[in-house]
This record gives sequence, structure tokens and C-alpha cells, in this order.
Amino acid sequence: MASANDKSERLQSNEEVIEELTKDLESSCVREGGDQKEDGSSVTRSKDARLDGDSWDVLDKERNEDSDDNAQNTEPLEDVDEVLLKDRDLSLTESEQEVLKCEAENLKQVGNDLFKSGEYVQAISQYTQGLQTCPLVYSKERAILYANRAAAKAKCQTEKDSAISDCSKAIELNSSYVKAYIRRAQLYEETEKLDEALEDFKKVLTFDSSHIEANHAVRRLPPLINERNEKLKTEMLGKLKDLGNMVLKPFGLSTNNFELEKDPNSGGYSVKFHQNPM
Repeated sequence: MASANDKSERLQSNEEVIEELTKDLESSCVREGGDQKEDGSSVTRSKDARLDGDSWDVLDKERNEDSDDNAQNTEPLEDVDEVLLKDRDLSLTESEQEVLKCEAENLKQVGNDLFKSGEYVQAISQYTQGLQTCPLVYSKERAILYANRAAAKAKCQTEKDSAISDCSKAIELNSSYVKAYIRRAQLYEETEKLDEALEDFKKVLTFDSSHIEANHAVRRLPPLINERNEKLKTEMLGKLKDLGNMVLKPFGLSTNNFELEKDPNSGGYSVKFHQNPM
């Protein structure tokens, strides 16, 4: 049997081997992925590390590591966690932020090309990755990414509410972004939110009084809003009448026993009762 000292020596040898292997692996990673600081030390700044696993990763943690190669076959990434982005940005230099902005610009361009080709789901994914990459300090660039993603979502019939949210975020980042107001107004109208659409079109005219679509809309929408309101009013009165008849029926009465008369002087109404309405 081996003595305790022999076991101790073998254990020590194993630890030394593991330490040596780990040391070699660490130095190899630094050589392959590192940049050099001004003082000559290495800093690991590979693109894959930024996207897939370091301390400021803002991608979906369940996303496959090779999803960039299969972007055409994946669902679009929806979440943009600005809390994580803010934490990440605190550790970046101005030059690093500029590099990330350029990367986001490239992602946006890929999204634009996919959009033009009718690949809207894939375009959404590219715009989302652009938003996850672009530093928060570049508010106008991020506004464009949100507006472009809204345009792609608008092409997907089930994504219109989400597209409206993206337009609102773009406007929050750039309050004079006319294209975002127009896009949101169109989406509001498509989802039958006519009052909100009218307000956005009016807002556009404060930036560009000659805007053709907005000028047409501020004349076209008010009659549609009035027509809708009258329809809603009629439906509401019909429901109230049905409810009233249900309450009055046990007494042998109905809402036809009551008539509203308007006072021409005061503009108010009085109720007139008829025992046997015709």
C-alpha cells in the first residue's frame, strides 16, 4: 500500500499540473484575443467576448452562441436592457464607444438591406443587435435604430403595438424626429387610435407646416373621429336602453314610457312620462 506521503506527493503533482495547464490556457487566450494598452499590458477585447459572455453582455442569455451565423433562422431579439447598457458604458473609453457606434451602424445597414429584401423578422433582429451594441450616449443614432425597427415590426401584422412602442422610444430620444411621429401616427390610425394619430400629425406640422401627409390627415381624421364617436354614442345608448327595459319590465313599463325634452333656454333636459306610449 502507498504511504500517506506518497498520496500527498501525487496530489501535489496533480495540482501543479492543473495550475500549469490553466496558466498556459490563460496566456494563450490573451495572445489570441488581446489588445495592447499604452503600458504594454494585454486587454481581452474580442468581438465574441463582448457579444457572448463578458461582464457587459446585453444579449438574451439563452441565445445560442452561434446564432450570428444563423440569423436568418432565429426569432428576433426583443429586449434591450438599458440598465445593463448603462453599466457597460461606464467602463468604456470614448474611443471604445466610437468603435461600438460603428458596429451598431453596420448592424443597422444590414437591417436596412434585409428590410428592402422583405426579410422583416431578420431585419428586426439586426436592429435589435444594433440597439444592444450602440452606447446610450448616442441618442440620435439609437432613435434611428428604434424607428427602423418599428418600420420592420409594422410589416408584421402581430407587432403593431410593439412598433408603436419603438416609435415612442425614438421620439423620447429625439423629440424632433418627424419620421418617427409620422410612423407612429400611421400605426395609431391602423390600430383605430384616431385621436392619438391626429395629435401626432398635428405635431408634425409644428416642425414642417408643408408636410403633405400631415396636412391631409388633419383634415381627414376629424370627420372620422366624429363618426366613430356618434357610433359609440348610439351603441352606448342602445345598451342603456336594454338595461332600462330589463329594470322596468317587472313594473309593466319600458324606456318608451319616458321621453327626454330639451329646454331651449337652458339647454338642459327634462324627463316626460307617458303612461301608454304609442
